[in-house]
Amino acid sequence: MSPDPLASRLIGELVARGLTVATCESLTGGLVGATLTGVPGASAAYRGGLVTYASDLKGTLAGVDPAWISSHGVINARTAEMMAAGCARVCGADLGLSCTGVAGPDPQDGEPVGTVYVCARLGCPDRSPDHRGDPLRLDLSGDRWAIRDQTVSAVLQAGLRVVAGTS
Repeated sequence: MSPDPLASRLIGELVARGLTVATCESLTGGLVGATLTGVPGASAAYRGGLVTYASDLKGTLAGVDPAWISSHGVINARTAEMMAAGCARVCGADLGLSCTGVAGPDPQDGEPVGTVYVCARLGCPDRSPDHRGDPLRLDLSGDRWAIRDQTVSAVLQAGLRVVAGTS
């Protein structure tokens, strides 16, 4: 199997800029990290990742505020943003990529299947900590695999948009 073209582009852009990346994944269960590490030479940019499939792990591993989770659940833009910031911090990376959502078969936190939030957050030392991509809401369709696959692509695209903004 060949490396994913989006992942290859993202790794290439990160390496060219001397930046590193970490991931925090929920519904994809590690597919974003696996896709990135499928690129030859990914170790020059990929620091590692957190798979926070269970809601409580978003707090204990990624630093998402447990009070926020209790009040708002985990399927929302702010959770995705905190997950991206948390994985970058924990893994010592410049760029944090995250995704949280509902792949099905049942709704979660009052959100229907296919509701997904992705975030790419960049906070490198020579830039303002506010230099980041806004979390994005996606309304995806298909079965679990299709939703997860579309989510991986959306996360990689979000990362590319943010990294391209560092020029």
